[in-house]
Amino acid sequence: MTDLPETNELPEATHLPEPGRTWRRYVAIGDSFTEGMSDPDPSRDNAFIGWADRLAEHLSLLAREAGHDFAYANLAVRGRLLADVIGPQLDTALALQPDLVSMVGGGNDILRPKADLDSIAARLEEAVLRIRATGADVLLATPVDPADAPLIRHLRGRHAIHSANIFSIAQKHGCYVINQWGLHALRDWRMWAEDRIHMTSEGHRRVALSALSALGHSTDRADWTSPLPDAPVLSRREWATANAAWARQHLAPWVQRRLRGESSGDTVVAKRPELRPVEPR
Repeated sequence: MTDLPETNELPEATHLPEPGRTWRRYVAIGDSFTEGMSDPDPSRDNAFIGWADRLAEHLSLLAREAGHDFAYANLAVRGRLLADVIGPQLDTALALQPDLVSMVGGGNDILRPKADLDSIAARLEEAVLRIRATGADVLLATPVDPADAPLIRHLRGRHAIHSANIFSIAQKHGCYVINQWGLHALRDWRMWAEDRIHMTSEGHRRVALSALSALGHSTDRADWTSPLPDAPVLSRREWATANAAWARQHLAPWVQRRLRGESSGDTVVAKRPELRPVEPR
């Protein structure tokens, strides 16, 4: 990744993102976050909606209002590392000739003991350059601040560096960014599923609106930035019981998969591999 000038001034963007554009061919690539895990789709068994699907619904409506057709594909698969996201997924995405690509990857890599944040940033930047060379726009996302996360709070420094790298890449190459790090409402554990890794439907809904806002379209910011009402305070015993259940049901299987070199997505394929119109739910 190109070093910043010694003055610490950010270089000017080579492409400035245009606010409020109307896109017609949106492709999402990534891991479980973009697949939409823990946001169940009531119309299909064992399937998920997620923020990218929800964003596509908004973009489809905007396109129709402008008199354009709209199509959407989602190639994201749970458990995927960055090599897959910016490799096979990106190759497939570019073959679909999109005018907007959301690319959220690297989160699973950061969890690895010897994660190389400089390498992750450099590879993300190369992928951004590939997409921008086609004329398509790019939507990136920072991670959520894990300050309150019991499993990964010790990795807060890594996530902060990754967020800074995302913003630097976006500023240099004119990308849009979903600023999850600054969306404090997402730090409420009621926004997260029982596994404490994936968001609930409400969390995904808010991220979709944050994405729409990042793309330059009007939203009711209070609707997706305001915190939930105060939650009942759990006793120490209740917390201990909840933590023990989580460790047994979710942490232990995750550790076992890691020890076996397996991924939760080994047998999963992209849920929406082709560009198709978006039907309102």
